[in-house]
Amino acid sequence: MAADDRLEDDELARRLREAHRRVRMLPADRRERLGRRYLAICDLAKHDRERAALRLGAFLRALDAAFDTPRSEENPPGD
Repeated sequence: MAADDRLEDDELARRLREAHRRVRMLPADRRERLGRRYLAICDLAKHDRERAALRLGAFLRALDAAFDTPRSEENPPGD
């Protein structure tokens, strides 16, 4: 494994964790459906990381488009 491959793997893992965090915070009705999509992407990542990264990008963009979550003044970005 080359050093560059490890950096890409870490980036995919970081993005998967972010997606998991965001799905976990959804209302129950949306969480179930989107959770299944998230799990399918995780399963794909075991076999085809490149394709999983593409699907994950589309998934995260869909989450961004679906929700414009209001942020409280006391919550810093990322929390």
